[in-house]
Amino acid sequence: VQLQASGGGLVQAGGSLRLSCAASGRTFGSYAMAWFRQAPGTEREFVAGIDNWRSGKSYYADSVKGRFIISRDNTKNTVYLQMNSLKPEDTAVYYCGADHYGTCFAVDHIEYEYWGQGTQVTVSS
Repeated sequence: VQLQASGGGLVQAGGSLRLSCAASGRTFGSYAMAWFRQAPGTEREFVAGIDNWRSGKSYYADSVKGRFIISRDNTKNTVYLQMNSLKPEDTAVYYCGADHYGTCFAVDHIEYEYWGQGTQVTVSS
């Protein structure tokens, strides 16, 4: 599976952005997908995850719960992250990950087999 993330940019605090992660391959629906982020000098941290096509459950880090929404369109092999009410502390490079045997509750980045290249999100105060 190859992943291509896009949609990052510069936005003012309180604004919104939608990230997309397009995947190659015919088995996209069978992968749990997630978004992680990494700010300079920090470890990659879990943001949100969504189960494969069987359940569609989602799970969020406390820091983004109620502001971010993860979704997927298996017909387009794409997972999205809608980010609302953005804060300066959301500034980071955002990565999408794919896990063939995981669930939306996989919050450790080492559980993911495939990664996109990352897209920069900068929130100004």
